Amino acid sequence: MTSTCCRSAIGPRVGALASPGLALLLSLTAHCSSPQDEGVFQRGLDISEIDPWASLLFLLRANTALLQDFGCHPAGQLPREQLSALLRSLASQHVPLQAWQLSCLANLASRLSLQDDFALHPPDLLLFYNLSQVKEANCRAFTHRAAQGNTELLVNLPDQRVALRHTALACLGGPHLQLSASDLVILGVLVCDMDASSIVTADPHVLQNLLRCPRLSISQQAALNTLLASGKTHLGIPGSWNLEELQALGPLTTYISPQLWEQVQEAVGLDFFRSMVAAFRVGHLNQSSVRRFVTSFLESRASSVSTRPKRGTGRSCIRGNITAATLQDDLFLVHYDCAQLESCLGNYVLRANLDPLLQHPLPAECQRIVKAKLTQIYPQGVPEDQLHLITSLVYLYSCAEIGQWNITSGDTVVTLLASDVALENQTEAVLQRFLDHNGVVTGALLVAIGGSRLCWMSPRQIHTIQPSEFRLAGAPDLSSCPQSRKNVLFAKAHEAFRNTSTTADYYRLMRPYLGGAPVEELQHLAQANISMDIDTFTNLNPHVLQCLSVGSVTTLLGQNVGDLQKARSHPTVSFWLRSLNRSALGELGLDTNLAHTTRRLSSTTCPVSHLVTPSSQPGNINAAPTSGGLQVWSHTPQLPGPASMRRWDPPSHRPRLAVRTRPCPLQDNWSQGEL
Repeated sequence: MTSTCCRSAIGPRVGALASPGLALLLSLTAHCSSPQDEGVFQRGLDISEIDPWASLLFLLRANTALLQDFGCHPAGQLPREQLSALLRSLASQHVPLQAWQLSCLANLASRLSLQDDFALHPPDLLLFYNLSQVKEANCRAFTHRAAQGNTELLVNLPDQRVALRHTALACLGGPHLQLSASDLVILGVLVCDMDASSIVTADPHVLQNLLRCPRLSISQQAALNTLLASGKTHLGIPGSWNLEELQALGPLTTYISPQLWEQVQEAVGLDFFRSMVAAFRVGHLNQSSVRRFVTSFLESRASSVSTRPKRGTGRSCIRGNITAATLQDDLFLVHYDCAQLESCLGNYVLRANLDPLLQHPLPAECQRIVKAKLTQIYPQGVPEDQLHLITSLVYLYSCAEIGQWNITSGDTVVTLLASDVALENQTEAVLQRFLDHNGVVTGALLVAIGGSRLCWMSPRQIHTIQPSEFRLAGAPDLSSCPQSRKNVLFAKAHEAFRNTSTTADYYRLMRPYLGGAPVEELQHLAQANISMDIDTFTNLNPHVLQCLSVGSVTTLLGQNVGDLQKARSHPTVSFWLRSLNRSALGELGLDTNLAHTTRRLSSTTCPVSHLVTPSSQPGNINAAPTSGGLQVWSHTPQLPGPASMRRWDPPSHRPRLAVRTRPCPLQDNWSQGEL
């Protein structure tokens, strides 16, 4: 994510690009991610003084962060040998790239017949390759390499993810009744997509594969517990487990059921509980994972606890009053259940020891008790100096309660919203208290709290952000935004970037915000041959896509049009494909049987462009010439503020052409659940 812009000393000295390597070099140095990157080129250089390609590779070695923001357009201009060298450098330097970059690079590699060099390419890149081009002789090696990648990158390419799993199993000779240890070595992280029955029947070494899964489904969790209970793994039966073996299970221990914890030796279980709390205290475990473990472990001990008072009969402190010393014990939650916490924790001790108490992974019931006690202590709202301590409790507060807080510091906003427990719909309330105290939402603040928080700001709050701050906000992930908010954000971002000098730079800056783009915007981008990546395409407004013909979409995607096959089940893509006839599907190289599912859609004419001549004002570089006009979109989402913000203007460097539209459904709101 780009947080600041740094100046390239090369750029102003070069009148014309002498090579594709220099084009990519300038692209990187113009969009580098921090002021420190400026030191890479501190002095001005004439083009004759440098070897662009050598300089590019030097940049990569000096600061791999530069390549995290590069666009695919300059890379697409590289000749085969230089693109090959770039891909190898990305692998050797372990540069983390995003899905929108990887999908485009994969298509470039395929076009230049570089897929056969997959062993030298980043594993993440292999996930996006055209699997039909994988040679049978290379199938196992390819699968093994790809299975080292992050399959979560394929979130917008569901069909590619399924095809990857089918290809992998085909390499092993087809679906197996039991996956062997050697099979599991090849499958790697792809096991995370296997069903529960495959996990239960697999070789016990499957635990090593499951360790790489970012999460397990409910059925996979049940399969894991069945496998562990069988005693067939290297751990043996639960009664024989020791501390070291449990620690080797890593995050899988957070899925162990209460029934299995009951079978683990008490001393071993308590030692492991201590280790988990200690890891949580130093930030090595996230809230959700450790709370899942604590809840399961304490449930396993509930039947043996005889000191728990019955509800409704009055509660008394049996364990003894909680003190500062009590809270230092890593087994605090074992000794004090939530009922005892309520009875034994006095308000004075809580006020003086809030931080050490909340360093324990409290179950949700205990958290609610602590919040209730804090309300007694601070009836007018939690003071700002205490807000930094209650991030784990924020999700329990209503917007009305947040309205009582005094938030004067951007640091407080970051503390509250950057935590992994604050709810999305609390964003507006927290930011409003900051704005009420003359706070300013800056690009740096947006980066710190996560760009997705933009989705949950009110339109009026978004309006307060200065356009210049959008240039410092990096490339926020807005895929989870409601469509109405995407529309507002597009209008604001367009205000910030519409005067960008080139279409390539304009697209790079606007790409995260195109989910709210009107049809005219997409038509102009298509005319500019930007070759939109499939990841960005899947986040466009589905109802705007209904207004685009097959030819327009084909031109918009350019060299990436083949990726429709990999994303055909994605709701946005599927919604558009179902509006096409057999002939159109055939043009795209897709299964014409999809036409059988086409719905009859209530339709009307798409919003059309109106050629108008805006009044010429000083500083309005988009003012239309006397002989022509400027397109505006009459249905642009309305923002509070001056009329100039509510007009959709194409960037000044674009041709002003009338656009062709097709009938599209008359629907203002859309969500995946409606399909």
